[in-house]
Amino acid sequence: MQLLLIRHALPVPAWASGGPADPALADDGRTQAARLPGALTPYPIHRIFSSPQRRALETAAPIAADRDLPVEQIVDLAEYDYGLDHYIPLHDARDLAPAAYEHIRAGLLPDFVDEDSFRTRVHAGIERIVADCAHEDTVAVVVHGGVVNIVLQGILGLGRPLEFPIEYTSVTRVLVSRDGTRRAASINETGHVRDLLRIRS
Repeated sequence: MQLLLIRHALPVPAWASGGPADPALADDGRTQAARLPGALTPYPIHRIFSSPQRRALETAAPIAADRDLPVEQIVDLAEYDYGLDHYIPLHDARDLAPAAYEHIRAGLLPDFVDEDSFRTRVHAGIERIVADCAHEDTVAVVVHGGVVNIVLQGILGLGRPLEFPIEYTSVTRVLVSRDGTRRAASINETGHVRDLLRIRS
């Protein structure tokens, strides 16, 4: 089985009162997402899964339309900020939430996240996909930077949970063997959106 772990496209900042923030994609994010069907042309995608968060679902939509496949939501694949009343993209967090920004830049989850619970939830979501799909399938999984990092941490035995700066609409390929062994075939492929990425200093 091949898992194509796709980070969502660029969203707008969002603040909510009386409920969780669930931001839509920014204009640049919609442009990024529109390039995914072309970038994924080489892959015979059998199913599409997504986090339930709006930024992931809107990113998955062009792939679903191109392949004429439904998007299957998995709550366990939501980001560590799921349920918060605000969302701040990382490039804005440097000024608006400097403490969280420094944690993330250091490869660590923000203080408000229970790392063990987040890891357990993400692994449960991935295991559900592996159990529900055929071994020969290639599956698109539209998620979040933290989710992709947690999967890679488990495969590579990394000490920090946010080791990689996973870019918007990047593709990370994970191969799952018949005995359940995982291998990272590629990490953070961004050729299709290289001109749309924000360079972080």
